[in-house]
Amino acid sequence: MGFLRNAWYMAGWADEIGESGLARRIIGQPLFLYRLEDGSVTALLDRCPHRFAPLSRGTRNGDQVVCGYHGLGFASDGRCVHNPFADRIPARSSVRSFTVHERDGIAWLWAGDRHEADVALIPDFGFIPDTPHSRTVRGYTLMQANYEYGTDNLLDLSHIEFVHKGTFAGQGVIFAGEHSVQVEGATLHSNWWMPAIAPPSVAQGAFPPDAKVDHWLDMRWNAPASMRLNVGVAPLGAGREAGFVVPQAHILTPADRHTTHYFWSSTRFSDLDNVEVDAMLLAMFGEAFDIEDKPMIEAAYANVRDNLEAGGDFWKEKPLSLGIDQGGARARRMLESMIAAERAAA
Repeated sequence: MGFLRNAWYMAGWADEIGESGLARRIIGQPLFLYRLEDGSVTALLDRCPHRFAPLSRGTRNGDQVVCGYHGLGFASDGRCVHNPFADRIPARSSVRSFTVHERDGIAWLWAGDRHEADVALIPDFGFIPDTPHSRTVRGYTLMQANYEYGTDNLLDLSHIEFVHKGTFAGQGVIFAGEHSVQVEGATLHSNWWMPAIAPPSVAQGAFPPDAKVDHWLDMRWNAPASMRLNVGVAPLGAGREAGFVVPQAHILTPADRHTTHYFWSSTRFSDLDNVEVDAMLLAMFGEAFDIEDKPMIEAAYANVRDNLEAGGDFWKEKPLSLGIDQGGARARRMLESMIAAERAAA
């Protein structure tokens, strides 16, 4: 099917792009992201047009990148501006450049024409940066599966009852809940509402063990695969405003058709300076994603990868529907429509 081009992809956490820059494969292309002298970030195709050496293995001359193989120099917009062997700049010597915009501690990369980049389309993850009243832990893992299979997993949180027994411990709460999917423009919401249940793991310690609470899991999806999860708990019947919410980011960026960068975060509003809580959360999320989620998603994808490489697609595999998986199915259809419209316009 290919990738959506006129969209923002998370290239990395903003602080990953240090003095040496960041080399990362995104939507099948090797990219080199680096900071200019004014502090902004740009990205170039990480491939010199001469003999295809990675520019990320070169050096810097101010805002220029100098290829480490034969010394061609490239400006931040991709133009070749220096040829050490002649005064003439060779024809067709430029490399493609990409627009990068920093927001909410994230470096967002526009995959389409850089002149058409619209920052208004960047999804809101304003809860991620630390404030005097909040603290966020963040992580990353590389998944050997197509990114849409990760989206399926996140838009169908019923799997917590079976996959996350060692961490989030569903404890049967999903079976006491109601699932709904709504679409608002280009945004999809896949939500669970679980009233009158025992306190889930996220609320243990905040309520007496014999209490009854209302619990919700609200997932927001924006194409290609940027998701925000609100994990909420409130006293029974008191309304959501009487409870608390733990906001999380789950952002998937395809490295290529078969590999996915998975960025995640979780924000809390108490114990802000408690490094032990930081360590506990990092360990728990690391186990949940690296030991529980990732192996299952990778194994499921491995079962269909050969068919996909032979020209098949997800729908030709005739996936069974259980109802609770309609969030992922609708997100797939929405993404397909966006890509088809983009190709028709081109």
